[in-house]
Parts: sequence; structure tokens; C-alpha cells
Amino acid sequence: MKIGIIGATGRVGQAMVAAALAKGHEVTALVRNQAKAEKLFGSTVSLVVKDALTLDRVDFDGLDAVVDAFASPQAFQHLDLATRLITMFRKTEKPYLLFVLGAGSLQLPSGERLVKQLEKTAAGAPWVKTPQQQLHEYQYLQWIQDVAWTAVSPQANLIDGAPSDYRLGTDAVMTAPSGKSEVSVGNLATAAIAELEAKTHLRQRFTVVNA
Repeated sequence: MKIGIIGATGRVGQAMVAAALAKGHEVTALVRNQAKAEKLFGSTVSLVVKDALTLDRVDFDGLDAVVDAFASPQAFQHLDLATRLITMFRKTEKPYLLFVLGAGSLQLPSGERLVKQLEKTAAGAPWVKTPQQQLHEYQYLQWIQDVAWTAVSPQANLIDGAPSDYRLGTDAVMTAPSGKSEVSVGNLATAAIAELEAKTHLRQRFTVVNA
């Protein structure tokens, strides 16, 4: 497949690039920083150098799938980019869009969303705005029935680590053998690329936990 990765130079984006290349896919990195991308990836990927919020449909020509691994200190921009991509590809089945969401929209055993717990334990912390906005992003996506999309959430802790064994879930906080709700960035990326190949969660969100 030809896979575009928005935010390819970020922590999750780099793992997505590695996972896609490992499976023999062609990768286009959609990035703001050309020098950083060239240093990280050399000639292994093609580059589109633009701000994510200025991307146009022509920038995605020929791609079979697009991963939105965009990260921004402006939390509201996660939703802005999601709506831009959805608008761009209304009434199409290609490319297959995969949105990387936070863990905040996952549900605890009590039925409460994880973000609500974060709002209590980290009240006032600026970073809480990002899981709040990504919850809105997920809620928005659930209304979309005329675009081929899926979304993936890590568990509460996204840790460094190479691909290994993992399990999939849907909407719940899950526990790894460590006893913690955690997944490695390598496993998250591997599961995401596997989803692009199999398309088993069309218009659904899934989650990944270390096994």
C-alpha cells in the first residue's frame, strides 16, 4: 500500500513509519520540518512539506491510506485537522483514514471515561486539554458514515518499546501483564498498520494493550 503519515517526525509518527516500512509499504511523510524528516528517514520515504492544517486533497493523491498522527500544543487543532480530513474525503472509500486518538475517551470499569478521572486528578494542568479535545474528535467521528475511517487509542500509558505481543480491545481501559494500563509505541504502530491492511474496524475505534 501507499500510506501517508501526517506528523511522521513525532514520537508516534516515527513508529508508524517504521511499522509501515517493515511491512513493505510505500510511505509518504507529511511534515512541517523537512530537515528533521530527511535526518530521520533519509531516502526511505517521500516527503510532502506543509503545515498539517494547510494540506489539500491533491497532497493525498495516489495514497491508499492516511494516518493522522498529528500532535500540536494547540489542543483544538486535533479536532480542526480531523474535520478538515473528513470534509476532504466525504463520500469516498479511499484513502482509508486512521486517526490516532488519546486514551482519554476509553472507559473505566465504572463506565466513566478516563478523561473525567484526569480532569479530577490533574485539574488545571494545560495538557488535559488535549485528551478533552481528542474525546470531542472521537465523538465527531462517530457521526461520520460516508468516509472510510477508523481510530486507534493507546492505553493510559504509552511507553517506549519495540513491537512485541499485543491484544486489541474496543472502548475499555485494559491491563497489560505488568498490571498497568500500558502499550508500547511499537505495538500501537504495528496494530495500526495491521488495521490499514485488514480494515477490520471500519468506522470504529479500537485500542491496543501489551500482552
